[in-house]
Amino acid sequence: MTSPKKLARLWSRDLETLLSSVRVSLCVCSPYVTSFGVQFLLSHLASTVKDSVRLTLLTDLSPLNVAQGATDPGAIRELAESIPRLRITHLPRVHAKVFVQDSQSAIVTSGNLTAGGLVLNYEYGILISDRALAGGIEADIHDYTALGADVSKAAIEEYSEKGAKLRDLYSSQQVQSQLAAPELQQALTEAADDLMRLRLNGGAMHTVFAASIMFLLTKHGPLSTHDLHDQIAALHPDLCDDAVDRVIEGKRFGKKWKHAVRSAQQHLKRHNRILLLDGLWHLP
Repeated sequence: MTSPKKLARLWSRDLETLLSSVRVSLCVCSPYVTSFGVQFLLSHLASTVKDSVRLTLLTDLSPLNVAQGATDPGAIRELAESIPRLRITHLPRVHAKVFVQDSQSAIVTSGNLTAGGLVLNYEYGILISDRALAGGIEADIHDYTALGADVSKAAIEEYSEKGAKLRDLYSSQQVQSQLAAPELQQALTEAADDLMRLRLNGGAMHTVFAASIMFLLTKHGPLSTHDLHDQIAALHPDLCDDAVDRVIEGKRFGKKWKHAVRSAQQHLKRHNRILLLDGLWHLP
């Protein structure tokens, strides 16, 4: 048996490889599916197999998921338009995230077929290349589909229209609730401030960024400052607020968090933990 491969935050790269290897069948179990995820899947499937591949999609189309934007029926409709042999199954409370290629290899992960699951969140999983085990995993997912309800292309088209209305109504209700309950907003702000203090642990922002720089260079290899900015913003959206400028004596000097990244870089450089060569930051 081939040993499973551990998949961490960049697991989507392995999913790209799995999708591009599909020739006959693809089994996907993802409770949440958005346009980002569908575009990711379609962009990495070979164009030569899209008309013939058997694609099974097990997901959760519950109204609250749709209203909150966690699942987008419109995106699934687009998938149905691109993949003629698509089987859509709705199963409330399904929570597994599984991708199986040709009954030969499988990814079992915490990541949904969404931007958060594929790019933004801290996910984890394993890649299984053993055919017998991958086939068993696929059989288990098909057992789940037997408990759900198949959704036709016509039904997903109709539901996508209702889903858009649901999202609009839900969003409007959320805004009204916030306006009607300023004490809730105050409580949320205070809670966010508490978490920010915990994140910084009594230290400066650049200490968090210094650890992040070391993590990113270890995982990715040499990176430019621009690439570090993008990666750090994805890792720490709560700390990387582009609306906050650094102001000294009334003059604005760019985004505060980017100055903190620069401070972190210089601190690490002074202590010989990183170095700059030809515009790229390296580990020694």
